[in-house]
Amino acid sequence: MKKIAIYPGSFDPITNGHIDLIKRASKLFDEVIIAITQNASKSSFLSIEERVSAAENSISSLKNTKVLSFNSLLVDFAKEHNAQIIIRGLRAVSDFEYEFQLSGMNKRLNSEIETLFMTPSEEFANISSSLVREILLLGGDISPFVPGEVKKILLDIAKK
Repeated sequence: MKKIAIYPGSFDPITNGHIDLIKRASKLFDEVIIAITQNASKSSFLSIEERVSAAENSISSLKNTKVLSFNSLLVDFAKEHNAQIIIRGLRAVSDFEYEFQLSGMNKRLNSEIETLFMTPSEEFANISSSLVREILLLGGDISPFVPGEVKKILLDIAKK
């Protein structure tokens, strides 16, 4: 059976830390789906189309990955795509409690799906999308934190 994993998130924007986890996961699974949430209750810096495009451009060299958007329960999306694994990134101990709750709830909703927690490589441990947005809006250099194509998209939006 093909092992399919889903890496869900808002990816607003996708960062080098996200890319690190995606590359590492792509070595572990037959297919990795980057599932970008369209969460209407959360205001986004980038549109869903911009987030999908940025992610697709950032992982184009990885042949066993694809980017999809979704607006449903994650476990329903996973089932629809025959995924058995949900990947969640943990940057700090403070992330664990929330992620543990999500994992438990997803397990209650669909006992067939497992959650795999991955930690970022050390050089990416402090990168978050919200910090990248803040640095951008305050005129700082975001080059070390996002792929080049994502930097171009963000700079274009910041100019508007």
